[in-house]
Amino acid sequence: MTIIRWQPLREIDALQREMNRLFEGLTPITENAASNNFVPSVELEEDTDVIHLKLEVPGLEAKDLDVQVTAESVSINGERKFERTASENGITRSEFRYGKFQRVIPLPSRVQNTATQAEYKDGILRLTLPKAEDEKNKIFKVSLGN
Repeated sequence: MTIIRWQPLREIDALQREMNRLFEGLTPITENAASNNFVPSVELEEDTDVIHLKLEVPGLEAKDLDVQVTAESVSINGERKFERTASENGITRSEFRYGKFQRVIPLPSRVQNTATQAEYKDGILRLTLPKAEDEKNKIFKVSLGN
């Protein structure tokens, strides 16, 4: 039988490291706390020949967005900048979210990224992503266990 020496401070150290790791991603509640939370909503619809992707980014102009498409995913970067305006009482309250964001959306099928079409209107980015030819003709044989 092996004797193991109990070291209670080692366990407390491990607990402290785990708690620090847990709280690293949190930001303090300050004026800029909401800026870290801006993540645009995405809607994805797949047809037989094409994937339609909509991204909700109100308040941004097309020049504020960086869209990159690969055969397997769409990466969208941007920034909603905070514009400070003077108020009568010197207090500003806002529920808007500001700051930089990045969304990487994995696609359910491979696409022809060079044939992507984009439209940006009224704060909605619409991407039309034609599927790759090999994805259109893909047939999957289902085994019934016999």
